[in-house]
Amino acid sequence: MKFLIDNAISPAVAVGLNQAGHDAVHVQTYGLSAATDDVVLARAAQEERVLVSADTDFGTLLALKRDSKPSFILFRKDAVHKPNDQLTLLLDNLLTITSELEQGAVVVIEASRIRVRMLPIGEQ
Repeated sequence: MKFLIDNAISPAVAVGLNQAGHDAVHVQTYGLSAATDDVVLARAAQEERVLVSADTDFGTLLALKRDSKPSFILFRKDAVHKPNDQLTLLLDNLLTITSELEQGAVVVIEASRIRVRMLPIGEQ
């Protein structure tokens, strides 16, 4: 699976995903550290990458645009904060959400649960 890791998540998560056999790039690699959320979202869509962030604005943008891609994984503020813990949580649950991510979904990872909402939001 292909991922774009936003500034709100450590580049170490991208490194760990790559080591696990995925194609992951951090926005810093593209020089997008100061880019707007719209630019980051467009880059993820263009490259067919799942966007991973702790920034809730991406979910709002996807809802407003009624886009069906890119998929978005949100680490909520009550979820784990350490990069290694985020990576472990993501890798441990990736198989159960892969189908939804391939179709277009927002996946919210919280401390005690994972929620999935299919895109476009408001179309179900």
